[in-house]
Amino acid sequence: MKVKSILVKSAAVAALSVSGVALMNSTKTNTVHAATVENDAAVVTVNYVEGNGIHVWNSYEQPEATGQILPSNSSWKVIKTAYDHNGEKWYDLGKNQWVKAEYVNSGYYPANINETETQSQVAVESDSSTVTTNNNPTNTQNETMVGNDVESSAKAWIANRESGSSYSAQNGQYIGKYQLAAAYLNGDYSAANQERVANQYVASRYGSWAAAKQFWQANGWY
Repeated sequence: MKVKSILVKSAAVAALSVSGVALMNSTKTNTVHAATVENDAAVVTVNYVEGNGIHVWNSYEQPEATGQILPSNSSWKVIKTAYDHNGEKWYDLGKNQWVKAEYVNSGYYPANINETETQSQVAVESDSSTVTTNNNPTNTQNETMVGNDVESSAKAWIANRESGSSYSAQNGQYIGKYQLAAAYLNGDYSAANQERVANQYVASRYGSWAAAKQFWQANGWY
């Protein structure tokens, strides 16, 4: 979870207000210039709209839809914050994948965690039922063990890349073994809470540690 340096995109920006809107005072004009500013959110969560999501754009200056849709209640790390020439705020979620700030809330709201856990429990109960009727329960047990090994391996791989597997590691606002944003941990940096929150984050966003590892390998963060 490494955050890139914040760069001002427009050389014409003479001054930047606290709100992030640049004004050309020397010419006494109200024209707003597109510019990146200091991040005002480490994580954002897509506003909940049942059965809906929001579009991802390739730029905040001349945006074109990428075709990607972010589902309601999904949470995303913010890499950059910017204002376009109309004064509208945008967030870069990495690799120039921009969303409009009006469609997200600042912070991490794992509203779908319980749903994810319920689905996982149903899947486990279903597997257990299958085992009782399986002519060869050993095969099922072996498959479960292999799946667990893959998850554990992917989780350890990410922890090593992020922090060298150190619970005390810190890089700016990112904390601990999995380099979670401080907002996720809510002031509790204990190993137990880091493990719990990391599992919730990965389950809600990727579905599994193996999928999170694949995303990391493609993007250099997760």
